[in-house]
Amino acid sequence: MTALQSTFLKISAVLWVIWGCVHAFAGVMIISGDASTGFQSIADAVEPASLEMNYPAAVGAVLNQHAWNLLWGGLATIVGAVFIWRRNMTAIWVTAMIGGLLDVGYFVFIDLGGFNQFMPGTVMTIFSGAAILLSGSVWLRRQQSSQ
Repeated sequence: MTALQSTFLKISAVLWVIWGCVHAFAGVMIISGDASTGFQSIADAVEPASLEMNYPAAVGAVLNQHAWNLLWGGLATIVGAVFIWRRNMTAIWVTAMIGGLLDVGYFVFIDLGGFNQFMPGTVMTIFSGAAILLSGSVWLRRQQSSQ
């Protein structure tokens, strides 16, 4: 492995750790609050008063299920980042699937819908995309060199 490839993996790992911490923290904060606060924190470009109401318990449960996915997804990407740092090629794919697929939904429904502010939402999508591109390029080069 070249020094540049090793550096790409380390940068990718750091990006995944940051992404994972932000998402795990968001999951904990949403679960620990009420539904209005949770929706306001996710859709932070929407007028907060328009999201403030007494939601049915089922809506709060669905939001908490989403928050749970943010929490475990964030923790899983942090673990994956450790393995990426250690040059594990399988961890590149597993971490990209977890973090990347979580972010695809966010990008399609929140980013493209215009419901979020640039920071932190869109920035985290950029982080996951950059981590996938950096580590994916190393994986691809390794595959090409082994043939």
